[in-house]
Amino acid sequence: MHATPALKVLLVDDEPLARLRLRGLVEACIEPRAEVVAEAGSASQAQAWLKDHGCDLILLDVQMPGPDGLQLADALRGRVLRPEIVFVTAHAEHALQAFELEALDYLTKPVRRERLQAALARVAQRVAERAAAQSQREASDGDAPVLTINDRGRLLRVPLGEVLYLKAELKYLTLRTASHAYVMDGSLSELEQRLGERFLRVHRNALVAKTAVRELERHALPGEGPEEGEGGEPGWAVRIAHVDEWLAVSRRQVAAVREALAAGR
Repeated sequence: MHATPALKVLLVDDEPLARLRLRGLVEACIEPRAEVVAEAGSASQAQAWLKDHGCDLILLDVQMPGPDGLQLADALRGRVLRPEIVFVTAHAEHALQAFELEALDYLTKPVRRERLQAALARVAQRVAERAAAQSQREASDGDAPVLTINDRGRLLRVPLGEVLYLKAELKYLTLRTASHAYVMDGSLSELEQRLGERFLRVHRNALVAKTAVRELERHALPGEGPEEGEGGEPGWAVRIAHVDEWLAVSRRQVAAVREALAAGR
């Protein structure tokens, strides 16, 4: 008897023979187990199916008639229960764009069984981590603080403990968690007052969770202005946990960031 359920997989490829071969590879995988719950011959068909069904993984071709796989992945970004995405394509030149769309892996055709099994193992690990995090949230206080945001017409409740940083970008804010980036309205100044001591203003355009700050150092960032550095040196920046991103720190906030790091909070 298996301790964990099989991964639910959606196959998206405009070539029936390609779907047939991939289905065979998926169902031949012993550990982790996986089952194909649906197939789609286009991105539009896949999106229609996903409106009423769920799955753990989409094995997604890139080049298809109509909207392609990259467009489908982009349309699914920010979805709270978005399945993991592994691209399966003969065109390796799309790999960088695929990972920018938060794909978990990128397989080139013809897919080798060992390579697919490794990708499925990564998906199973991510699914298990999400389930553990959900269980932990359900076991914790039901009144845990959240931020409610309007994301593409949907109201989402994001637990404050999952927020890594909030950054002002032109006319909107970006809210970053370990797995997603959401766009929201609001002002950093208002949020700074609401969020209190858990967050630190590191720059005029960024609030960072103190627990997400991993290190502070001189670090050259794209588009960094000369006013952030001294004597021709790069300005200061903090590295953010889980996403390994760097955010600029204004000179006046360097001492506060050092203090937060030293305090371990």
